[in-house]
Amino acid sequence: MSDCESMGDCADSRIERLYEYLDGALSHQDLVEIKDHLEGCPECAEEHDLECVIRSVVKRSCTEVAPSTLKTSILDRISHLRTVDH
Repeated sequence: MSDCESMGDCADSRIERLYEYLDGALSHQDLVEIKDHLEGCPECAEEHDLECVIRSVVKRSCTEVAPSTLKTSILDRISHLRTVDH
């Protein structure tokens, strides 16, 4: 049995299980099993690495702060559009 077969249908289930793994939403035993699987399955390890990069980029982008004038600009535009529509 290959490493992918030991995790079930690897191609269909790996993303869901990978998200659960990265979120820490699995039991300790499941975490160990997924970690072991990642060590023996290059395809899943690649998906893991890609998901880690994506999460890092999203996390970094969530800390960026919009310019202080943006809120004012948006509210002014909304006000203008409401005035035009009525």
